[in-house]
Amino acid sequence: MHEENKAAANGCGKIRSGAQNGAALLALMEKTGYSMVQQNGQRKFGGPPPGWEGPPPPRGCEVFVGKIPRDMYEDELVPVFERAGKIYELRLMMEFSGKFIGVCVSLDNCRLFIGAIPKDKKKEEILNEMKKVTEGVVDVIVYPNATDKTKNRGFAFVEYESHRAAAMARRRLIPGTFQPWGHTIQVDWADPEKVVDEETMQRVKVLYVRNLMISTTEDKIKAEFNKFKPGVVERVKKLRDYAFVHFFHREDAVAAMSIMNGKCIDGASIEVTLAKPVNKESSWKQHFNGQISPSSENLLGFPNKEDSTQKSLGKPASLSVRLNGQHSPGPPEVERSTYPIFPGIKLTPISMYSLKLSHFSSAVMHLDYFCHKNSWAPPEYCLYSTTSQDGKILLVYKVLISSIADDSQSYFMPEKLCTTVEDAKELAAQFTLLHL
Repeated sequence: MHEENKAAANGCGKIRSGAQNGAALLALMEKTGYSMVQQNGQRKFGGPPPGWEGPPPPRGCEVFVGKIPRDMYEDELVPVFERAGKIYELRLMMEFSGKFIGVCVSLDNCRLFIGAIPKDKKKEEILNEMKKVTEGVVDVIVYPNATDKTKNRGFAFVEYESHRAAAMARRRLIPGTFQPWGHTIQVDWADPEKVVDEETMQRVKVLYVRNLMISTTEDKIKAEFNKFKPGVVERVKKLRDYAFVHFFHREDAVAAMSIMNGKCIDGASIEVTLAKPVNKESSWKQHFNGQISPSSENLLGFPNKEDSTQKSLGKPASLSVRLNGQHSPGPPEVERSTYPIFPGIKLTPISMYSLKLSHFSSAVMHLDYFCHKNSWAPPEYCLYSTTSQDGKILLVYKVLISSIADDSQSYFMPEKLCTTVEDAKELAAQFTLLHL
């Protein structure tokens, strides 16, 4: 099929020559007064538009549009997008394909995760190193080691002035092209911060306290936060090197945050912020991009064709089959190949919580990881047993999930019994994940 016919079939009009494109874009600029600049594989229209006063639009005002036909340019796109409102800036990548476009809110992520950083490097050193090779660096967030506050945890978050600056930095910091302090670093997008509406945050009366010493007790934290006004703290829940401090009244929580931020407890300089409540109803499903559905019965052991085949052979279906049946969209499959460790290969200590969800193959690990990411208490498993008619011991776990930030608790227990502890725990974790 000729290109003209392809375009007509796609509803995209006729193919235009370079001269026609140039004339159409020039006419657009003359009509609108917007400027147009091409750099780094994209063409920028506006930003700011003529007559614009004040700062650029805040985060959340940008949308991403994908699958734009290859032969469609700004002179055709601008009138379409202007129907929704005044355009501040349009950035057009120079290679596209497809018949239909897709529109979603742009993530507008301005933060990069930098891993494999030497643990003896201070915030100022990391900040200066990032500023040397990337533009638009606003801040560097470094977490002290839980047991040795003189060292970092081997990773940092670099905040940039815009999503574009972060994207350009990510391209610049590709492993192998930049080795600060002689180390090959890891670079990826940081997980977007949870956005909680202002009305909800106005009701929060719990403080999140970070950078505590492992040895610091809940009683010590409560005593320190009660110093400025005795009796204002309801309770404290500490997990490793961070804690949640619950107050009876919001005004006392806000006052304590202002007073205690930066103070020293047991020799550690603490950081104090308002705790962000987490919406349990949507968090897990969003984590898997909607791949998991509570109606997926095979995940909880209901028979399918594969089960029937195995049972006909006199073998019980494995839990992996029951949890990840052919017709049930479960967590992403993990590549489980093994690779040799060659002599001299460098191994870097990391925390399991710095990995991505796709690195875990079991529901138990998924649930632990998910609770940690949402600043919840670790899941608690309570084991129960009963005896079958033929005398077998059957087991089931009940799981308790506590959201420390908003003081809520939820219990989950599947309606299936297992013959082994491992299967019972895996089944309970999977059931919990489906109902969070």
